[in-house]
This record gives sequence, C-alpha cells and structure tokens, in this order.
Amino acid sequence: MKRMMIAVMMIAVIAAGVVAQEKVTLNVFNYQQADQAGYQQDVQIWKDFQTQNPDITLNMEVLFNDPYHQKLEAYAASGTLPDVFYLWPGSRSAVIHTQHLAKDLTKLLGKEYLERFSAAAVNPKNQLGGYLAELPQSFTYTSVMYVNKKLLADNGFGLPKTFADLRRMVPRLKAKGLNVVMLPDKDGWPMQSCLFSTLVGRFGGDAYIDAILAGKAKFTDKPFVEALKVVDELYRDGIIARSDNQVGYGEGAGAFASGKAAIYIDGDWRVGAYITDKASGKALISPEAQKNDFVLLPFVSIPGEKYHGVVSAVAGTGWAISGSLPEGSAKLAAAVRLIKYLYSPEVQSIRFATGAYVPTLKGVKADVEPLMAKVPTFYADNPDTCYVLDGVLDPSIITVLNNGLIDIGLGTATPQKVATDVQKAFESWKASQK
Repeated sequence: MKRMMIAVMMIAVIAAGVVAQEKVTLNVFNYQQADQAGYQQDVQIWKDFQTQNPDITLNMEVLFNDPYHQKLEAYAASGTLPDVFYLWPGSRSAVIHTQHLAKDLTKLLGKEYLERFSAAAVNPKNQLGGYLAELPQSFTYTSVMYVNKKLLADNGFGLPKTFADLRRMVPRLKAKGLNVVMLPDKDGWPMQSCLFSTLVGRFGGDAYIDAILAGKAKFTDKPFVEALKVVDELYRDGIIARSDNQVGYGEGAGAFASGKAAIYIDGDWRVGAYITDKASGKALISPEAQKNDFVLLPFVSIPGEKYHGVVSAVAGTGWAISGSLPEGSAKLAAAVRLIKYLYSPEVQSIRFATGAYVPTLKGVKADVEPLMAKVPTFYADNPDTCYVLDGVLDPSIITVLNNGLIDIGLGTATPQKVATDVQKAFESWKASQK
C-alpha cells in the first residue's frame, strides 16, 4: 500500500509538472540573406528547434543589411525589442550596448558554459557596452582580399604584395574592362569596416585610437590623414573604381565571382556567398575553382606604414536576449534554451559547413569547401590585428567618417577635410558625454 501511495504521488507530481509547463511564444529577429548559400539549412535549423521544443512557438522576422539595423533601432526606440535577436559587438548595434537593452550573458549563461568558447569571444571588453550583450559566434577578420589568382596569371601578374603591385595592374586590366580591386560602398560601412580600419591600424595602431579616446591625440594627426590619403590614392590611381560608391553591398559578391575584378575586399564572413548552396547545388565559385584559382590575403604593404601586416578584427556577431524579459520567467527560460540550441555543436557544425563563419565554440568539426578551409589558415598567417573603427567609436562619429570616405571616393572631399570633419564629430560627441 505504501509503495502504491508513493507511486500515485509521483504520478501526480509529474502530471502537475506537465500541466504547469507553460507554452511560450518567443519573438525572434533573424539576420539572413535569402539568396546566400546556406539559407535552406538556416531555415531547417529553426524548424528543428520548433520540432524539438513543442512548448515554444517562434514568431520569426527576417531582414538583411541596413533594413535589419534600422528596424532593430526602431524596436529599441519604441521599447518593443524582440525577445531574441541578432547583434553586432560594436557601433552597428550601439543603442543596445550603451543602454544595456540586452541581458548580460556572462551572468545568464555562467562561467562553466562560456568556457566552451574561445577566450577572445567571451571577453566583455570586446563589446561596446563593456559586457557580454551577445555571444560571438566567430572572431571576425573584417578585412580580407579575395584574390582571383587565375585572372591575374592570365593577365601576366602574380599575387600582389605592395601598393605598387596594385597600381601596375591598372592599365592592362582596365583596357579589358576589369577592375583591379572591387569594394562596393553604396551602403556606407564597407570601406570603413573592411579596409580603412586596417589602414588606420597600419599607420597608427590601436594605441593611436586609444590616445584619441583619451584626448591625447586627434583625428587630424598624421596616422589618420595618411590612411585617408591611401583611400584617395586607390580611387585616383584607378585601383578601385569611383563607381563602386554606387554599388550596393549585396551586389558585389556576384560581380566578383563573374570575373569583373581581380580582387574583392570584404570581411571573412563573405566566404559564405561563394560556396555551394546545398539546397540548389549551385555555387558562385565552384569547389575546384575555390581550391585552385582563389586565395585569401591581407591588404598589401603600404609605403610609410608603421605596423606591417596588421588586419582589422573584432568579436563577431551573435545572439542576444532582450533585457526586458523578467528574471525567472518562462519566457527567459525559453530564450536561454533557444540560445543554447543555436550554439550547440550540431548547429555550429552546420554554420561552419555552410560557410557562415569559423565558430568560436571549441572543437567544432565540419566538412567544408576549399575557400572556407582557407579562412583558419588566413587567421594563422595574420595573427596581428587592430581595431575595427565602428567597434570602438560612437555611431555619430562613424556616420561622419563613412560619409567622408564616400566623398573621397566620389572625388568631392580631400583627406584633410574628412579628418577635420571626423575630429569635429568626435569633439561634439565628447562634449555630449559630460
């Protein structure tokens, strides 16, 4: 009888738990490009979570590029942030960081869980707000030269090592209607994030930017102006076409893959645009060509550079949880469950295989295509990194800089004027902090 009573009580407790298990709806804001390789796998990842977690309903919204950032800012301004959303570590998501609108994942996930990731990824100092607002899926190199070495060889050139090498390519490639370097900048941020940050690192290093932030140096000083002059030379010498300032970010990968330029400058994440889409079986660059015809290189050496070979890098993007979710709530528990699923070895292996990024989660294995396999080698060959400017400067300053870089590209502003404008923006921002 006693055993029977205990069994009945246990059944009652279990039943009560089932009844008490609250069904939760999570609003999720995802960042994804529908025509990029891996899109179908991304869709399946979310479907699998839904199947495995029937008590959680996902209300999904998906945008890409500037529309995503604009919508996220609008949500933040209206106090209606999604429960789980994609986040940048720096000024691209500044309002979330500076107003602490996301949960601190260090506290939420705990030290033991975070030890599964690389130390650089979980270092709160690598995020604008000084806390772990998002868990970086990668440690991102934002400045990579994707080089079509076959196109160069067919035109009598080897791999470029110096600025002079790039300049020598212009007449022959231009005569064939080809660009030496392509860097689409209509969206404003690519030149700053994918090249100019590296140039500032080459001339001044992180110590120079630290000195500016401390009020001990200025943007009108030689390192910043020299970096702007390099951008000016790239356009004046025809290495980058001025028309690239009218090309949208989403258009560039296809143009490069079709052979319109010898070199394409972008972040390491753009590898995912070129590899085979497992759903369609098509690739912008075939695996064989990836292996034999393309290489990943740092930007060439520049006359007068102080820090040879440094490349801009930053903690990568990742998932965040809205700070408005109440502690101990069923919604917060569901959000944590989703986060841990998205960072599971199984999901991270899929992300790696589809070329999304090289995971910061330790020990992830995947069968990757040749171009993706070259990314870890690029990291190993280029260990010296510098700041990505939009990761350390306020958006009000970055906006002026991005616009100034476009003006240089169009030939409507000088390096000195842009440096002066950026310094004024910095001083205005500094004054607003008092």
